[in-house]
Amino acid sequence: MRSLLLLLASVAIAAPLASAPARQAAPAAQAEGAAFVVEEAMIPMRDGVKLHTVILRPANQTGPLPILLGRTPYGASNRAPRTVPAQWAALAKDGYIFVTQDMRGRFGSEGSTFTLSTEVKKGKGAVDESTDAYDSVDWLVKNVKPNNGKVGMWGVSYPGFAAAIALANPHPALKAVSPQAAWIDYWINDDLHRYGAMRLTYATDWVSSLQMSKDNWEFPYDRFDTYQWFLEAGSPADIEAKYFKGGSPRYQEMIDHPDYDDHWKKQRWSDSLKRTTVPTLNVAGYWDQEDPWGSWQIFFKQKQDDPKNLSLMVAGPWAHGTWRSPGNALGRIPFGVDSGTQFMAQVEAPFFAYWLHGKGTKPDYAMKSFQSGSWQWKTYAQYPLAAAKPTGLYLHANGSLSFEAPAAGEQCRDYVSDPARPVPFRPHPMSATYATPDWRWWEAEDQRFVDDRPDVLSYVSAPLTEDLTITGNVAAKLMASTSGTDSDFVVKLIDVFPEDYETPKRELGGYAKSLNGYELPIAMEVRRGRYLKSFETATPLVPGQVIAWDVPLRDHDHVFKKGHRLMVQVQSSWFPVIDRNPQQFVPNIYKAKPSDYVKATQKVCSGSVVTLPVVR
Repeated sequence: MRSLLLLLASVAIAAPLASAPARQAAPAAQAEGAAFVVEEAMIPMRDGVKLHTVILRPANQTGPLPILLGRTPYGASNRAPRTVPAQWAALAKDGYIFVTQDMRGRFGSEGSTFTLSTEVKKGKGAVDESTDAYDSVDWLVKNVKPNNGKVGMWGVSYPGFAAAIALANPHPALKAVSPQAAWIDYWINDDLHRYGAMRLTYATDWVSSLQMSKDNWEFPYDRFDTYQWFLEAGSPADIEAKYFKGGSPRYQEMIDHPDYDDHWKKQRWSDSLKRTTVPTLNVAGYWDQEDPWGSWQIFFKQKQDDPKNLSLMVAGPWAHGTWRSPGNALGRIPFGVDSGTQFMAQVEAPFFAYWLHGKGTKPDYAMKSFQSGSWQWKTYAQYPLAAAKPTGLYLHANGSLSFEAPAAGEQCRDYVSDPARPVPFRPHPMSATYATPDWRWWEAEDQRFVDDRPDVLSYVSAPLTEDLTITGNVAAKLMASTSGTDSDFVVKLIDVFPEDYETPKRELGGYAKSLNGYELPIAMEVRRGRYLKSFETATPLVPGQVIAWDVPLRDHDHVFKKGHRLMVQVQSSWFPVIDRNPQQFVPNIYKAKPSDYVKATQKVCSGSVVTLPVVR
């Protein structure tokens, strides 16, 4: 995430208050022949803290332009690019003053330890990321001249959140916002948890990188294979005691607050969203391994009160932020269309041009999707689609998968889950999260690397006789049991390519490198047993009792092509992206002792089903 966001840092923007004393920007500097003139300012917030802000004006600016602001914890560079970056090319044709701001507590900005807080605080004098956005916008429109009085905010991941939270209390000059890979709820999904299960590698790498130093900090792994490193490191509490020692407060908060208590609910900033008044372009990647959920939830929340149809959704076959690149491949699967370039030129630029420049026509769609499988853009006037019919895909005891409900008396399948040998989330030896390109596309990784494990159940359909299109929300329900008193179940919906999909290259390892038989994950998620009854209060499971495990699999838009097969995989660990469940109930799972980790026999029984939104 950091490598991408450092690249995107120059598109994040901030905002100070009208009552804050104005401080003029530093004199402009321009290298000969550069595309931009660069200025720096320390913008005062309502509590007196000043935020480092970099302002890039087009060198050829002749009149008022709108301001496009990005706010970032990854460092605002004060070096103007000599040429227009490819990510800005479509926007730059219309003309913007690009502003990037260091969030409080990071890099050149004042402030104490960066908290990663997403809380919208109440009361007079309260300060949070929404007030910092408001104050920054206010200062910019008053002091960065000439501007046309209109400000847009944008960003990917943390800058995406920083843009989104400005909607909680939008400044009157804020006329358009594009939260891309943003988030709303640290405990439910995205960066820190998946339905209460800790995203262990990201909590360790990413959180510490933002809190152990005011600048970037790299976690000191002492071996290449992080699968083995985390296996030997012990529980999250063990990692904190040995490596962070209080230096990463958010990591400690995760350990101290394992359940969905008020600590986490206060962080759910989207509760502050009311009637949608600011045009919003939400963007998400179907294969975003970091923040696949939040932007969808902002869109759904906004649509609850959106009489002018100002909230839009855009999604595609992208990993985290890869829509800001050509975007012509899904990991190792090329599809030959520059969907990212098209998004930037044909969706994003017209959105900002209309709302900030008054050019073109008002966007009149609810959602645009670059549909995977067909590899085509689709435009939906409304979303969810009325034509999408929820259709059950059933898991059978003989390992088959079909749209036929199981016969009476079908038995269960079982496997033994061993926390000492958890199922890896990507092939190992496993590099550190940001060390190699492997991390970016792990959600599109060929799942054959776990096919032969005895603790992974696979269910496979017959080859499709015609294309199968799913557009909308995918959800699984397992009828399952465990011999333990706590457990995880992971469900994966997979598109299996034909074994003669392409002619492999005649070279060493040519067939293995081909897409023949490729098992492409379409949707994957985990549920933790202790939270089946309540997110707020963890309760032990009854050993051997078959109960329903609802596993949300998010929204997707995909075509399973004729000749492909559908597959569902079920497992009980996903390590180390998700922390190990000891499979024996303990009050605080993040403080589990070595003796708490025990083997468990897992059963998946009749009635287990994945519900697909089938469009015919």
